[in-house]
Amino acid sequence: AARFDGVDQRFIDTFVHQQVSVGDYIVSGGELPGLMIVDAALRLVPGVLGNDQSRVAESFCAAYDGMLEAPLYTRPAEFEGAHVPGVLRSGNHQRIQEWRLRSARERTEKTRPDLIADRKSSNVALRR
Repeated sequence: AARFDGVDQRFIDTFVHQQVSVGDYIVSGGELPGLMIVDAALRLVPGVLGNDQSRVAESFCAAYDGMLEAPLYTRPAEFEGAHVPGVLRSGNHQRIQEWRLRSARERTEKTRPDLIADRKSSNVALRR
């Protein structure tokens, strides 16, 4: 299949009313970004995820104040010498929630500090 360098500007000027970005990278065609948009939209349809609570506490959602999601751990409690943090096995829901928020902040500051900066600048704008 042939690949082309973008879309003719005349077509964009005439027919395109909205453009959507799926990130700051270049792909060889529009198929993957198209699938990403369809998948992101379908997650909002009730029943698609199987458990609608699955989207309540994930990256960029209100539960994490727009930050990245905290690290996830599953069974077994130990895998090749790496252990699930004890607080997550403690049963103390308040401590678990505090750990998740702290871990989400640390992960966001490390890998996506722009999300923290964006949030701080929007909070400043709201207070004025």
